[in-house]
Amino acid sequence: MSPALMTASAILLSYILGSIPTGLWLGLWLRKIDIREHGSKNIGATNTMRVLGKGLGAVALAGDALKGLIPVLVFSRMSDWPYAPLACGIAAILGHLASLFLKFKGGKGVATSLGVFLALCPLPTLAAAVSFTAIVLLTRMVSAGSIGGAIVMTASVYTIPFDIATAPTHLLPNVWALRIVVTIVAILVILKHRANIGRIVRGEESKVF
Repeated sequence: MSPALMTASAILLSYILGSIPTGLWLGLWLRKIDIREHGSKNIGATNTMRVLGKGLGAVALAGDALKGLIPVLVFSRMSDWPYAPLACGIAAILGHLASLFLKFKGGKGVATSLGVFLALCPLPTLAAAVSFTAIVLLTRMVSAGSIGGAIVMTASVYTIPFDIATAPTHLLPNVWALRIVVTIVAILVILKHRANIGRIVRGEESKVF
């Protein structure tokens, strides 16, 4: 198989894995419940937890994160293109946002992005995760934590030196490729939460505890 075809195959596999609607399938298989008909009607881990309970919510969160981690660390090795890890990560996120299995509809991409960037730039991702946790504990709103985490993630990749930000994996050859992709993903995450932002402003957003 040619290098170009290997790269295309890795990206396609990443998109297919990213497309798996973890929370939705858990609900359908284990509880005969379609989570799109309950709670926020979102397929992500937060609504899974709200509808199916904390246990299955945690499984959905782990599954969605692995959808991002595996493409970057495993599928990208099929290609010798230096930017294959980044391309596979983008494909996985797009899979979650526009799932092949859901007529190209999907979730908000937070957990899958977490998995992607945990592999590509661990330290900025850790900073974002800490910010997310702190905001959720203060506000009791996962949406607020997700938006805050996206902002902190973006700021971190611009301020933390590239070699430190990408240690220990060092999967990317160029700092600007990472910065551009993180910025675009953060914007997408915030746009996906625009309805939540409206509810936060009106004081109507659901709280997790």
